[in-house]
Amino acid sequence: MGAVLAALLAIAAVAPSVGYTQAAGMQMPTAEQMEMVRNLTPEQRELILRELGGDSTATGATDARKPANRRSTDPDLAGDGGAAVDGERADNLEVAVPRIPVFKPLDAVLIEVDFRKPRMRVPPGSPPGTAPEPEPEEPIEPVLKERLTGLIDLLRARNPYRLDALGALALPGFLPVPLAGLNEDQAIQRIAAEPSVRRLEIKIIRLPLSPVGVAGLKPFGYDLFDQDPASFEQMTDAPVPADYVVGPGDELRVQLYGGQNRSLRLVVGRDGSINFPELGPIAVGGQRFERVRSSLESRVSRQMIGVRASVAIGDPRGIRVFVLGEARRPGSYSVSGLGTVTTALFAAGGVKRIGSLRDVQLKRQGTIVRRLDLYDLLLRGDTANDAKLLPGDVVFIPPVGATVAVEGEVRRPAIYELAGSTSAAALVQLAGGLTAEAEARATLERVDDQRRRVAVDIDLAPGDGRSELLRNGDLLRIAKVRPQLDSGVVLSGHLHSPRTLAWREGMRLSEALPSVDDLKPNADLGYVLVRRELPPDRRIVVLSADLSRALRAPRGDADIALRPRDQIMVFDLESGREREIQRLLEEIRLQARIDRPTAIVRVGGRVRVAGEYPLEPNMTVSDLIRAGGNLADAAYGGKAELTRYTVVDGEARRTDLIEVDLAKVLLGDKEADVALRPFDYLNVKEIPEWAQQEEVTLVGEVRFPGTYPIKRGETLQSVLQRAGGLSELAFPEGSIFMRQELREREQKQLDVLATRLQNDLATMALQAAAANQQGAAQAATVGQTILNQLRSTKAVGRLVIDLEKAVAGDADSANSIVLRQGDMLVVPKRSQEITVIGEVQNATSHFFRSGLGRDDYIALSGGMTRKADQKRIYVVRANGSVVASENSRWFSRGANVEVRSGDTVVVPLDTERMPALPLWQAVTQIVYNLAIAAAAVNSFR
Repeated sequence: MGAVLAALLAIAAVAPSVGYTQAAGMQMPTAEQMEMVRNLTPEQRELILRELGGDSTATGATDARKPANRRSTDPDLAGDGGAAVDGERADNLEVAVPRIPVFKPLDAVLIEVDFRKPRMRVPPGSPPGTAPEPEPEEPIEPVLKERLTGLIDLLRARNPYRLDALGALALPGFLPVPLAGLNEDQAIQRIAAEPSVRRLEIKIIRLPLSPVGVAGLKPFGYDLFDQDPASFEQMTDAPVPADYVVGPGDELRVQLYGGQNRSLRLVVGRDGSINFPELGPIAVGGQRFERVRSSLESRVSRQMIGVRASVAIGDPRGIRVFVLGEARRPGSYSVSGLGTVTTALFAAGGVKRIGSLRDVQLKRQGTIVRRLDLYDLLLRGDTANDAKLLPGDVVFIPPVGATVAVEGEVRRPAIYELAGSTSAAALVQLAGGLTAEAEARATLERVDDQRRRVAVDIDLAPGDGRSELLRNGDLLRIAKVRPQLDSGVVLSGHLHSPRTLAWREGMRLSEALPSVDDLKPNADLGYVLVRRELPPDRRIVVLSADLSRALRAPRGDADIALRPRDQIMVFDLESGREREIQRLLEEIRLQARIDRPTAIVRVGGRVRVAGEYPLEPNMTVSDLIRAGGNLADAAYGGKAELTRYTVVDGEARRTDLIEVDLAKVLLGDKEADVALRPFDYLNVKEIPEWAQQEEVTLVGEVRFPGTYPIKRGETLQSVLQRAGGLSELAFPEGSIFMRQELREREQKQLDVLATRLQNDLATMALQAAAANQQGAAQAATVGQTILNQLRSTKAVGRLVIDLEKAVAGDADSANSIVLRQGDMLVVPKRSQEITVIGEVQNATSHFFRSGLGRDDYIALSGGMTRKADQKRIYVVRANGSVVASENSRWFSRGANVEVRSGDTVVVPLDTERMPALPLWQAVTQIVYNLAIAAAAVNSFR
């Protein structure tokens, strides 16, 4: 049995490539294996192949009452497809359905192409484990390489490609390569086998694109048979018609009642008779069922006293018929005695795409006894010609007749088969009729008698045009009505219900928007735009209106008259109008010409919505101000500046400055309201010394702390006087003055310093690794710690001031501090502490004692650690200044600096023990100083 399974597996493996080529890597079954398969019964072969996923159906005798093998309905796996004339050749190439996606005729593919890369191989005679090396490349001549480079660019530029009707790929510069039936990997191997591509590496990717338009049209009606044949069941319980002819194999069910009550099941024998108990043999074969029933019931009533009979057909017999011609699986089939022509068609898998649906013939003893038009069944549900089958009947499917395609605005675009003379109107009816948006005229594309492709106009309105007779291969295109609104007004924008209104003669803006209740809250009533298209070239012009004026005075100057196809736009004051305006401006720019400059003007400065706006007919400065949302609070209402650009004699562009009297314009003076031209720019100035109201904050020991508004040039002394001065507990030496500008500048410097320190750390690590320096790891750890501290430190923006001198001096003295927006003064309480931080045994604070110096406080903190830098100890005064020694010389040895109340003693890290990093000393000092200032500020928050 294992050998049999191997043979069946081999057959199932090569099945997908039948009709094309043997699949790469597939081994054909041997003669012995084929003989084993032949010795199996049909039922065994069918059962095993069904489990393996193969197809046991072949041309020949098949019992239609048994489930047929499954056929995939996935368009990516099936072999059916195509449209119009080019698809007919592809539809004739029906193969067994594979289980993996393969290429089919008319598939879309994507090509990736490049020069072939050298293959990797292990040199001969190399020991085991040797890494593969690239094979030596065959040199390419410069001329050939240049030609191949151009060919590669050409192949890439023409992506995507489509296989032809035979499933072959035709690339520019190469012969067509057949790929139908191959998967992607096999297709790549097949292309690589071509000698002409030996220097190139071509990959092919299948694109599962659905064709659109005419290419996407499918022949109508064939999908009726696309269902799984296994789901098709014979009719065995349908009512038996009176004209049913009884024959051998039929079962008659006789129910006796009256003097006897019993049921009889009588089977018609080969001689056409039944053996009726008590009555003997009775001939019934070849008679209509109605006659057999009446004869039996009458005979029982006469010969069996007191007994009546009821006769019915039990299981109808199976009859053998032939389905030939363009069936998907032509052959001999056993169907139910009640079967019809369609029963046989379903048993045979349906009709090929090249078979006719309109002339299915039922032949009996060589004579056509019935013709079935499946369109009657599909379109009207008419089964009048679906005749009953008799043993030996032949259902013959001839090739498809003349076909035409209809595409566009019909309910059922498809390819239809013609039956006799068919007009354009009849074709539209076959396609389900026109849609609601179909044009009244259509275009008929056909090949005329001179074999030229021509177009014929067809009028689909009732008349002579609808009677145009169609020919084989015609294509009827029915266009859609253009989407532009021909008679109406469109309302859009900040409305409760944007909609389209019917236009009528004399219609005005106030009639389209009769109330502000139609608008959403915050709608801009002062600037409503109307986009208008002018005949005959559909040139766009833009009008604007003040809706509030139009509603106050209907049919006045502000209530503009509307035209068909006008689009009214209402803007939102909150979200602005830039998006809608920009779309209009792009349309205006596209229609500009040398004799018709771009109709765009601009307004800037102190208006609410500065920017570019469409230039309206007869637009003036006041209209542009209204477009910009009117003047802002800071606008200077006296004069404005209008910049005008004009082209002089077509050679140069000149700039003119025009002074505009805004005061007169706002009062409605027509002479001052200058008319605008394209590219004009109106600049509305700001009121002198107008600015955002500035504020400063006083915190801590002032009599009335809080936030104070200031005037331009006001000093700290003035604000402190307004705040009542300092309190009795104030410590002016420790005050902290912070400025927003300094904070931002310091933060940028900190970020730059952190980046430089990080780069120095990386350089140090590389140098230490190269020189194998001792202690490099420790230095890197310390450096990383300092870097982390620097990145986590935030700038304070402290400005070192002498608060006592700033308060006591004159307002014009050098010590006076002019305040700015966001300044903050923090005045702490009088301090009695001295803080010691850094590399000491116990970083802490000490009570201030007069007479003790810097080194004394360090001793009180347990002395310095081994990592301390004794040469660079410094003191940070309470006001933020830094002192290293009494004589103001930095880092003098042994200088016991005087310490004052509120000071901080800083003992830095000795960086000279580590590999030299010039930034370390500066970074540590910055981190300490910022930490001291931040701690002081945070104590008040």
